[in-house]
Amino acid sequence: MSGKQQLPLIGRLAIQCKMITMEQLREATREQGRNPERRLGDILIKLGFLGDAQVQKLKKLQRDLVVKHRARQAASGRTVPERPLPKTRAPRDAPKRPDEEGVSVKSRTVAEPPPERPPAAAKPDITQPILDDAPPVVETVEAVEPVEEAPPVVAEEPPVVREAQPAEPPAAPEAAPAAPQPVEVDDGLEGISLDLKLSEPSAADVEQLHGLLRDAVMSGASDIHLHALVPRKSRINGQLQEVNSTPMPADEVERLVSASLTPDQRRELCHYGELDLCYDVDGVGRFRTNIYRQQRGFDAVYRSIPTDAPTLEGLNLPNELAKHTNYHQGMVLITGPAGCGKSSTMAALVNMINEERDEHILTIEDPIEYVHPSKRCLVNQRHAGRHTASFARALRGALREDPDVIVIGELRDLETISLAMTAAETGHFVLATLHTSNAVRTISRMIGAFPSNQQGQVRTMLSESLRCVISQRLVVAKDGSGRIPALEMLVINKAIGNLIRDEKTIQVRSAIQTGGAHGMYLLEQSLNDLVRTGQIDREEALRIAEDKKLITG
Repeated sequence: MSGKQQLPLIGRLAIQCKMITMEQLREATREQGRNPERRLGDILIKLGFLGDAQVQKLKKLQRDLVVKHRARQAASGRTVPERPLPKTRAPRDAPKRPDEEGVSVKSRTVAEPPPERPPAAAKPDITQPILDDAPPVVETVEAVEPVEEAPPVVAEEPPVVREAQPAEPPAAPEAAPAAPQPVEVDDGLEGISLDLKLSEPSAADVEQLHGLLRDAVMSGASDIHLHALVPRKSRINGQLQEVNSTPMPADEVERLVSASLTPDQRRELCHYGELDLCYDVDGVGRFRTNIYRQQRGFDAVYRSIPTDAPTLEGLNLPNELAKHTNYHQGMVLITGPAGCGKSSTMAALVNMINEERDEHILTIEDPIEYVHPSKRCLVNQRHAGRHTASFARALRGALREDPDVIVIGELRDLETISLAMTAAETGHFVLATLHTSNAVRTISRMIGAFPSNQQGQVRTMLSESLRCVISQRLVVAKDGSGRIPALEMLVINKAIGNLIRDEKTIQVRSAIQTGGAHGMYLLEQSLNDLVRTGQIDREEALRIAEDKKLITG
């Protein structure tokens, strides 16, 4: 049997608990190879991949798994076979060496040999318990007897444990220790809990948090950053600025973070170590919030969302976008990098539909950002992860909920993209956002999400269901008063549909450049218009443009 690389159980558990990635584990084991006297847990802490509390939790879980397995082995009357020392295989004609009673080594090791199994390919052994997270070992072992291979480590069913040292004599069944339960929290949350601790907030903490958010909104900030041991910062006109120079103590940030959460949300944050939500402050607005635990403590980022739904005029968007809300079937995509105003543009289009049509609007978001009260339309908003398990599950249900307009907060994965295209083909108007930088990449991303053997069919579906792609960037105004949107418009007509279907996506950009009569234009053409009208500087246009030769303003 070829040698097997023993992976430390503490590393396996850290990956299973999603505390580190496989690449981080490789880096840590490489570092341990250079410093063999250091334990893996200490190295993970040194590299900043884990905190001390997380390492201690992993060690406890590791010990519990080993103790539980030993108890099961003792109760079933089975013993863990000893691992023989590395040795050289004897010649075929060499006689077997009996012991004092004339019993062969093979019969002494295993009394009742299990049936032979076909040889398995060599692979990393993930079942080796490392109680002290010692470095991984590489050793070559002669197969004395086939041993049943253990399943991967899971919290509910620990694997068969094989010890590096000779196994202890099995304890009698009646003396077996009680098997400890896996580290789980009976709270309806999935996975192994990180068991983090979070301070309870006081009324003063709530008032302080509301004051910070109110001041930030009044200063024009779009994002408010609270970070442990770092000065408070705000993003104003796209630039991250320091609000004060005094670092915030970790315990103060923790109390402020806790002040924005309900008891259930605190429990979820302590379980997973991160949380998405929307936080309402009366008289100030809504804040799309992400809270997470990092090396120094808890951090939070609050994205300001106005209470009222925006309008095209209020966002400085062209009125020609209004015509793209008149579709009753098909899909309109709003794309751009993070922080470019995609959600606000989509909310403005949804608000127009809500005011002008008598239909059913169903939104699926994570979390719900702009709240749309029912006006002429009936509006139902669902939070993926709260009101439904996922975007894909909500979309499968949406087709039976009689919607006319389906609004998807983000096309994140293959299943969501596939269901959105299906909904657009089956008589629904779909509005969605996607993180792509321009119209051509949007089409490539939609098609490339599918396996290669399905892409021909997807091209046909997309050419028939896609109506328009609006790619957006925010550019700092010349007078410094704020940011102005610059757009790239792709309208799907017969010619563009043929290019998509015939795998000539690369020619779509040229078709946009010459498609002004159909309402199409490139981002660079929009930037040129803003430069000519004096709204932005040419230098800012050059910074944003992808093809700088087209900036002629």
